[in-house]
Amino acid sequence: MADQSATPTPSPAPPAPTGPTPKVTNRGRTTAPIAISNSDTTDIPEFEPFVAPGPRGFPPLTEFLDINDVDMMRKPDENNKIEHHTTLYSSDVLIVRRGQEFQVKITFNRPYKPAEDKFAVEFVIGSNPQYSKGTYIPVFPAKERKSSWESRITDTSDNVVTVGITPEANAIVGKYHMYVTVVTPFGVRRTKRDNSRDLYILFNPWAGDDAVFLDDEEERTECVMNEMGIIYHGAYEDIAERNWNYGQFNYGVLDACLYIMDKSEMPITNRGDPIKVARKASAMLNSRDDDGVLVGNWSGDYTYGVAPTSWTGSTEILLTYYKSRMPVCYAQCWVYAAVFNTFLRCLGIPARVVTNYYSAHDNDGNLKTDIILDENGRIDRNRTRDSIWNYHCWNECYMSRPDLPLGFGGWQVVDATPQETSDGMYRCGPASVQAIKHGQTCFPFDASFVFAEINSDVVFYSRSKEGTLELVKVNRTHVGRLVLTKTPGDVTRRDITDQYKFPEGSTEERTVLEKAEEYGCKRETSNPPPADVDLVLSTLEISIGDDFEMNLEFVNHSNQQRTVDAYISGSVVYYTGVHSSEFLFRNPKVKIGPNKSVKELVVVESKNYMKRLVEQANLHFIVTGKVKETGQIVTATKLVTLHNPKLIVQVSGAGKVNEEMMATVQFTNPFSFSLEGVYIRVEGPGIMLPKFKYYSLITAGSSLTWTEFFIPQRSGSTRVIATLDCPALRQVYGQATVNIVD
Repeated sequence: MADQSATPTPSPAPPAPTGPTPKVTNRGRTTAPIAISNSDTTDIPEFEPFVAPGPRGFPPLTEFLDINDVDMMRKPDENNKIEHHTTLYSSDVLIVRRGQEFQVKITFNRPYKPAEDKFAVEFVIGSNPQYSKGTYIPVFPAKERKSSWESRITDTSDNVVTVGITPEANAIVGKYHMYVTVVTPFGVRRTKRDNSRDLYILFNPWAGDDAVFLDDEEERTECVMNEMGIIYHGAYEDIAERNWNYGQFNYGVLDACLYIMDKSEMPITNRGDPIKVARKASAMLNSRDDDGVLVGNWSGDYTYGVAPTSWTGSTEILLTYYKSRMPVCYAQCWVYAAVFNTFLRCLGIPARVVTNYYSAHDNDGNLKTDIILDENGRIDRNRTRDSIWNYHCWNECYMSRPDLPLGFGGWQVVDATPQETSDGMYRCGPASVQAIKHGQTCFPFDASFVFAEINSDVVFYSRSKEGTLELVKVNRTHVGRLVLTKTPGDVTRRDITDQYKFPEGSTEERTVLEKAEEYGCKRETSNPPPADVDLVLSTLEISIGDDFEMNLEFVNHSNQQRTVDAYISGSVVYYTGVHSSEFLFRNPKVKIGPNKSVKELVVVESKNYMKRLVEQANLHFIVTGKVKETGQIVTATKLVTLHNPKLIVQVSGAGKVNEEMMATVQFTNPFSFSLEGVYIRVEGPGIMLPKFKYYSLITAGSSLTWTEFFIPQRSGSTRVIATLDCPALRQVYGQATVNIVD
């Protein structure tokens, strides 16, 4: 007989399943799937009986009211699109804004009799439309029946009834379908589904009850209606401009923006809240964790995509993503910001691109960027890990913040560049600009991260041979030196630094920093005594390929002689502040008399830096040194952005709508070497869709001319934008202003 107490023999665990992870459904959790796609639709029956039909069916319904035709009044020259500021959208479908009345004309089979006839207009969005979720909205023109959307009969003429409908100011934003229904004694008859009765409902910055209401016509026109953008880059002391075609009205862009929300599986019911829409989009514009729109690449190798510096606008990026359903290669911060701007403006949320010069990337939750020096004052690049971006672009969008105390609505920072995770995803914002300015870093979302980007201190430490660190210098004014955006209605830049921070050294600034510390933002509070020797580096504007001289001045403020063992380093850096390679190093010993200054001349030859250049051609000079008599450390830095050659863009033709014009792009290779694999891109808001041309080789000193014909679609002042890009030469731009008349 077997031993009943014997221990059973364990079996090996079954093999782990392979292949793709199965998609988790809502089965067993909810009675119906959550509607997450605007493109999904539900067929609604044309006839819904009140009772079951008899053996012979229902009698003919010809004696009752019937619908012959529905006119959505969707043409660009009709009142709906004009009054809703949507005439510029390249779409045959009706596009209106919520919180504002639009009109439709319904033609019946006989004159409408208000005392006898009952009809309604129904709007549905997404799959499984429900009245309680706001995805099925019946609208009753008769006053005795109330609906969430207001409606009224504005005109009757023979068989035609004109109905005015006002969507709620918090209605879901997206693509709806409209039905007209008539009540008969036997049931409800309804129009057939017809794509001509689709309509888009957008956010409305012109409506006082909408969360995105912006009560400034000039700002509203710029941040919603303007397609022509200027994005600032370069360096704080040498600001450069990049033209960009946002193209929010181009054909297919609105559908692409709605697809982005579908791709994110954002519930339809959340799409009326601009806070949720902006936060979801900040994750979806990058591809790090959700197969979003753009793949980030800062490596300099763009073999499998388009170089970030080559793009001229958002249209090609969004339409490529919409058609391919795959992330588009490649982007850096200004591309993320520009495409995000298109998304926001297209949906009706006021938005602008903002550039912060000397932007700290805070990855450990404090307000310090650490630079490590050795005992002699030379920078220790192996131990200096923090970086300060020469500039960083993000977006601001305008909305109320009912989730925050009064006064923190208005402009909100959102950033799609993948830097740090927020609630488990690469996204940032919306963070109230007012909260950032006043140190309320505990407010959602990600205010502390943005606060650090513009308020970090640059802290210099001297590291002994034993590994101990001694604080030697704190620069509290370097980071967040300047915040710029485009001036509304103009092509000039606007300084908005004061919207983010109080003046450096002011009582208000000190109070704000103390408040931020209370919420956990640690900063360096020590103030080492300043050295009595200053270093001053000259400001330079240099073209790429030029030799140049840089003056370095040592100024002695003491009454005694000073001797400085100096280290002068010149490096090629990425615009993110990341060091690439060193091309210059000198170690002079400088003696300075009491209250005197001494100039040291640094000669830079192009042959030393040209082969090492990375994109955006930034040279970073850092001078450090130790004062022999006092042991104090002195430092100075200078960023030199080399200027690229320009494209020459010329436009000729009549300058009239629907009449052919010609754009010519010219370029001469000024270098002693050939340029290989050259792409030229050109486009213009409202006049020319994106086009590109490839040149396998442009030899040294040779020129090219590319001519492209186009037909302007609308009047007004605009620009033709062109870029040239190849592995050896990035960021070459040109533009021409064009005035088109009817």
